Amino acid sequence: MTDTNSNGARRAVVLLSGGLDSMVTAAIAKEQGYKLLALTVNYNQRHLVELASARRIAAALEADRHIVLPIDLRAFGGSSLTDDIDVPKEGVQPGIPVTYVPARNTIFLSLALGWAEACDGRDLFLGINALDYSGYPDCRPEFVEAFENLAAKATKAGVEGDRFKVHAPLQHMTKADIVREAARLGLDAGMSWSCYDPQGGQHCGLCDSCRLRIKGFEEAGLPDPTSYATSP
Repeated sequence: MTDTNSNGARRAVVLLSGGLDSMVTAAIAKEQGYKLLALTVNYNQRHLVELASARRIAAALEADRHIVLPIDLRAFGGSSLTDDIDVPKEGVQPGIPVTYVPARNTIFLSLALGWAEACDGRDLFLGINALDYSGYPDCRPEFVEAFENLAAKATKAGVEGDRFKVHAPLQHMTKADIVREAARLGLDAGMSWSCYDPQGGQHCGLCDSCRLRIKGFEEAGLPDPTSYATSP
């Protein structure tokens, strides 16, 4: 089987959360000539506002199709994003933070894998990066490699020798690198949403994700279009 559409372009399923990293990842996939199948998972996360950002980004990048797939991870809980647990505001700490959602990237990539196989695509894109994998176990290079091996054994395509490729183009970038990449690609960073704990339509400015976003723009030397309720 092939992974091309009627125009001859390869299809790629891109996990599009609505955040800066996923936006840049999707734009890189498009730049590389892929037709975008954007997958956004509505897992009943605290920051549901990111779904609106995902829709804007998918439209701006002219995705062939955008699916917002509901799956309620609040039924499991275990994270400040899916449970009645406060989002930390003290700054980035060592170790795995409470914002980690149990097995989230494994779940999301599995959904992306299912869609990719169904549409004869063999490429998956996700926006994990070096700032995350020190804290989140499912953002490490070892995880990406292991998932590719799993896909080779868990799918009809894989056992027939047609392997899937998991692309993580931001894996070894800093947040400043990602901000610069967004600028290079001509993206409006203001379309993206990073905050874990929205405050009246604004980014809170204090959660780990906001702090990393602020630092990224500062270190990149580029203006930050984000509206923050508070500055760290």
